[in-house]
Amino acid sequence: MKIIYGAGKVRKLCRPVVALGVFDGLHLGHRNILQAAVKKAGQIKGTSLVLTFFPHPQGKESLYSLEHRLRLIAELGVDVCIVVNFSRSFAKISAQDFIAKILVEKIRASFVYVGRNFRFGSQAAGDYRLLVKEAKRYKFRVKIFDVVKSGGLTISSTVIRRLIKNSKIKEAGELLGRRVSVLGTVIRGSRMGRLLGFPTANIKAHHEVIPPAGIYAVQIVFSKKKYNGVCYIGKRPTIHLKNKAMRIEVHIFDFHKNIYGKVLEIQFIKLIRLDQKFANLKDLSAQIQKDIISCRKILV
Repeated sequence: MKIIYGAGKVRKLCRPVVALGVFDGLHLGHRNILQAAVKKAGQIKGTSLVLTFFPHPQGKESLYSLEHRLRLIAELGVDVCIVVNFSRSFAKISAQDFIAKILVEKIRASFVYVGRNFRFGSQAAGDYRLLVKEAKRYKFRVKIFDVVKSGGLTISSTVIRRLIKNSKIKEAGELLGRRVSVLGTVIRGSRMGRLLGFPTANIKAHHEVIPPAGIYAVQIVFSKKKYNGVCYIGKRPTIHLKNKAMRIEVHIFDFHKNIYGKVLEIQFIKLIRLDQKFANLKDLSAQIQKDIISCRKILV
């Protein structure tokens, strides 16, 4: 997938089918739109294109970092993704000008695919009705997608954020259409895990919504391969350290590579237990061993 930062850098594309939206989290509703755009582009021998925004136009906490979002968009087979910097000046562009100057003049959209609840332009004045109206004027076509529901819940990034923060990993995954995951870079830690007999990779998350403190059975995606492991999220209450910031550590089973500075994706399978303080390091080490056995059984 080709990534273009800024609509002003777009060169002439063949019959663009534009999926328009923030697409934070790439949940089932978003995936419906993107997959339909990819399919349509294939049918007309055109270009599937995602037009998205960063940071979040509504100032919301992002479910996923931009890098994570772009990875997920690419996985759906999209040809081109345009990332628009949602700056103060961009926020002042009227909805009509957004259509005329970006969708029509810059991108030359043939089709625009959009969710029914998506708003755009200054003061969020633009909606699907305006797109349908202006499409007749500028001679492009619009396909509107209804809100998707699952188990009585309207699928939205807001709902998914709440589920993740309440440790409802399975429920959140069902609305996402895939596992809850965190993308992050491996950084150097205190090496306490190695001293306890269980070396861990310390993860600096890329601005993601993190599940609550606890121990999780996980799968780790690294260099296009999947590995089983156990993930710890918490402040390590048993260990006396000055820095009590929230940590993300993952012990990858049967893995011995040096991966400092590398990017991993941690996919959460199941919460094993909540974080807790132990009387001493020996008790903590014994519990970690039990956690690893539990996770291995789950991940068989």
